[in-house]
Amino acid sequence: MLPHWSRAINHLSRTGMMNHAESWKGLLMLRHRDFSKVAAVSAPIATHSSEIGLSDSRSTAANLGKIFRSKPCSLALAPDSRLRIEEPNYEGIKRFFLKMMLFYSKQSRSIRGANVVYQRILSQVDKPPVYEVFNLEKTFKTTFSLLVLHMWLFLRRLKEEGKEGAEFGQYVYEIYNHDVELRVSKAGVNLLLTKWMKDLEKIFYGNIVAYDTAMLPGTKQDELVNAVWRNIFSEDGSPLPNDPAVQSAVQAMARYARRESLCLSLTDKEAIFSGNFMFTPMKSLTKPTKDEQLK
Repeated sequence: MLPHWSRAINHLSRTGMMNHAESWKGLLMLRHRDFSKVAAVSAPIATHSSEIGLSDSRSTAANLGKIFRSKPCSLALAPDSRLRIEEPNYEGIKRFFLKMMLFYSKQSRSIRGANVVYQRILSQVDKPPVYEVFNLEKTFKTTFSLLVLHMWLFLRRLKEEGKEGAEFGQYVYEIYNHDVELRVSKAGVNLLLTKWMKDLEKIFYGNIVAYDTAMLPGTKQDELVNAVWRNIFSEDGSPLPNDPAVQSAVQAMARYARRESLCLSLTDKEAIFSGNFMFTPMKSLTKPTKDEQLK
């Protein structure tokens, strides 16, 4: 049985946060144990403009400085949106048998809703635009870190729904945990899989505590910037570099996280529990490709 995510977070808050840089070092050390596939997906992330292919760091910094400053709004999908997922409404004998099989029970509905929610998270994390906007290299680490960030955003919203939110969050967490295990296996890890999962679980809880702490009332704005830098951009726990392009990317990510949290708070309960919401789209913020420019 997986640990309850809310209890685990409370426990971690009492016992203190872990050293994320050391944890990632431990995970990346597996490269020296014949896990060549893991080495490929765990390549170091670029932390300077010259490494991420930026020809003009001042121009990039100026562009990043403009985004995610608009007023927060609900992320709920419109009633006529083609992206909405509706509960199947069977009639007659088919509905009777499905009801007998508990298809319409609260638990079954919650599991279906949790699956839709997780797909919404993946649609933001697995696609290229988020990496292009924030100048991130797509590695195992960055994808996992972004996955954790979006899990935190959603679980934070669920706290507003009390016990019902905590129960629903457990379903989402279990789906997330299964997905991460599949990703680790796909990366080439068959040995020491249990150890990997335990280390990634610690990083998950540590990141969530860091983000929650950074969002506490009275906390300085740069606390969230520092948490985003440590958990997503930094490879070795070093301080945020004095590079305008890097600083702008990290600050933009922090603004994005803060704004999405406010947007989710404005999103109604029905949309949250059914998964009928979408994170702020990144596609419109990316530079058009040559083919798109020619159209």
